[in-house]
Amino acid sequence: MKKTLIILSATSIFALSACSNMSDTQQRTLSGAAIGSAAGVGIGALTGGGLLWGAAGGAAIGAVGGYVYDQHEKTQSNSPPKSNSSKSTIN
Repeated sequence: MKKTLIILSATSIFALSACSNMSDTQQRTLSGAAIGSAAGVGIGALTGGGLLWGAAGGAAIGAVGGYVYDQHEKTQSNSPPKSNSSKSTIN
């Protein structure tokens, strides 16, 4: 039991430290995958389906969703703000 706890702790520390130098795209894709896998496991548990397949499917869909969200955010930050120049200023 003690050995298992030490291995899990070390693995968690290494996994978390690996995320520190990631780009925004990588972080959003990984976050989407993590949220998707948790949702997939939850849905699999509620419906009586396979938890492993739910996690795998949720992670795939979540990763794609995180990547698409990142691309959307990059597009929004690169676009110039729209002005309200269509209004007439003549009184």
